[in-house]
Amino acid sequence: QLQLVESGGGLVQAGGSLRLSCAASGSAFSNYVMAWFRQTPGKEREFVSFINWSGGSIDYADSVEGRFTISRGNTKNTVYLQMNDLKPEDAAIYYCAAGYGRSRHVQGYTYWGQGTQVTVSS
Repeated sequence: QLQLVESGGGLVQAGGSLRLSCAASGSAFSNYVMAWFRQTPGKEREFVSFINWSGGSIDYADSVEGRFTISRGNTKNTVYLQMNDLKPEDAAIYYCAAGYGRSRHVQGYTYWGQGTQVTVSS
């Protein structure tokens, strides 16, 4: 079992930055691929980024490529999402997820956090 707790969401103006954190506990963190997804009301949860255990394999959705950076600290059992140049369309609940393989799909992940709200004002 792995428990995930996100933090760092909030309100930011367009063009601003936020750093999300996801703290993991309860299992061997380094065994998992970690990912971020986001969801807005009435829409399906969408892939944002994933990172493998070593950080050597990283992927981003086209919509965030070049603006968001995912990283992980295995000694701290934490994964981060640095979000720069935020746009109103980035506003969503952001979820941290853990799974056993690299995937852009919700079904590829076993464990999920409760989410953290990101609001971007124009």
